[in-house]
Amino acid sequence: MTNSETFPMARAAGCPFAPAPGLTSRAPVSRVRLWDGSEPWLITRYAEVRAVLADPRVSVDVTQPGFPHTNAVSKARDAQMKTLMQMDPPEHTAQRRVLAPEFTVRKMAALRPRIQQLVDDLLDRMLAGPNPADLVEAFAMPLPSLVICELLGVPYADRDFFQGVARTLVMDDPDPARAVAASEELNSYLEDIVAAKAAEPGDDLLSKLAVEQREAMTPHEIAVLGQLLLVAGHDTTAAMIALGTAVLVTHREQFHDASADPVEELLRYLSITHTEARRVALADLEIGGQLIRAGEGIVAVKSTANRDPLAFPDPDRVDLRRSARHHVAFGYGRHLCLGAPLARLELEIAYATLRRRVPTMELAVPLDRLEFKENAIFYSVRELPVRWASTLTTVPPGSSTKNRRTPQDSSVSG
Repeated sequence: MTNSETFPMARAAGCPFAPAPGLTSRAPVSRVRLWDGSEPWLITRYAEVRAVLADPRVSVDVTQPGFPHTNAVSKARDAQMKTLMQMDPPEHTAQRRVLAPEFTVRKMAALRPRIQQLVDDLLDRMLAGPNPADLVEAFAMPLPSLVICELLGVPYADRDFFQGVARTLVMDDPDPARAVAASEELNSYLEDIVAAKAAEPGDDLLSKLAVEQREAMTPHEIAVLGQLLLVAGHDTTAAMIALGTAVLVTHREQFHDASADPVEELLRYLSITHTEARRVALADLEIGGQLIRAGEGIVAVKSTANRDPLAFPDPDRVDLRRSARHHVAFGYGRHLCLGAPLARLELEIAYATLRRRVPTMELAVPLDRLEFKENAIFYSVRELPVRWASTLTTVPPGSSTKNRRTPQDSSVSG
């Protein structure tokens, strides 16, 4: 069976928040062609995607024959560094058990005051600066970077270095060697940090791993874990803050609905993982009435699963009052995103504070003039120019900006 359509597919012009038409128009289970001529199965419907992600007969191990690599860079990067995301049990189970206690909902909730302070400080600076401003540079990128740096114990002063390396890792650079070199460079940097923390631990995750796992994990293995958390922990959340804000300010009536929580609906609506969930069958299995043989690749499309009308009525409409927590934006099954509680908390605080402090915010350019990152693992907007109506106001006592006067938004109706 052959198929001339190549995955990943381009999104439609004028529909930057919707999955590619070539994905939404397909049968629930069909073949698709990859860059190397291989033809894995493409799974697009909610029930079938969840079935694949929960099935122990499918593997995330990139070294398995038939695993669907989306491009040459992905293949080279995966071969160079195997992370938690590319491990099956029991190896996956052992490493996840080490990290899971550090990302519980309760532990993340303890970070709320600090994240709120970081959000307010960043908005203080943005509102005191040029208007319009680029929300990506001023807010969406620095917030998750600050949070994950403090959590891991990585110096935020080094952000230009690791953000530059991360861009190389998550973008589909035409030269695989550059991605491999970037990964090695970041891993060497983190190994040095792990060694320093083993000698002089601090109150952070890398220190804890360096001390408590010194018999079970090598410094290299701890650094690889750190690289995964550092790159995924800031890039994905930054993309969601920027894209989610673009959706909110172009749906004004919902942006001003203070009683609605936008987080789950925006996660469902946007589903930013461009390369989707890739697997390979370890045994014959049937999905959606189609037999998938052992050794055949599978691409489970979370973005279309989250737009399946059988799971989400009227799925192409943004509805912040929708009950959408059963989305698969964070995956499903044993590879459900470990950092989901942290991402949810950051997004909740970011969106709520933007809505409260900058209710007049709007795009400073037409939506069709924004540039989006289509050639990347995580779909996002390159820049998000925004503007707001500003007046000088006194910040109420008790906030993180107590007793300072800062340019803030004026309230508007509608």
